[in-house]
Amino acid sequence: MKKKFSSDDSRPMQLTSADIILRQQLEYSLSKYFYDKCDRILQDLLSGCRWYMTTQSDALTLVVECPDQVTNWLVLRSMVPMAIILKKVVASAKIRVCPPETQGIPFEMRVDELGAYREEA
Repeated sequence: MKKKFSSDDSRPMQLTSADIILRQQLEYSLSKYFYDKCDRILQDLLSGCRWYMTTQSDALTLVVECPDQVTNWLVLRSMVPMAIILKKVVASAKIRVCPPETQGIPFEMRVDELGAYREEA
């Protein structure tokens, strides 16, 4: 039997400014935690990219926007170590690596798919 919840328990139709601020603070804290857990090589690689965490979709997503194809390739090769760090925070997180505009399509990996990528790494 499904239990009905009162309308007070449902999600609001529109986010309040407090909701938006809390989401931004969460994303900032998660970004800082992730970066601090990365080794120096990953930190240097990320420093050459535009990257951020977003909670706007159905899962926490690390988005890495690469400035060139070489950096894009290096980031793709580093997805397993990044996924290991993210999985410790949220098992349902994703990583999206975006090549430079007009030079391909983004590649996305869920951290719960880590086993498939470890065998290739």
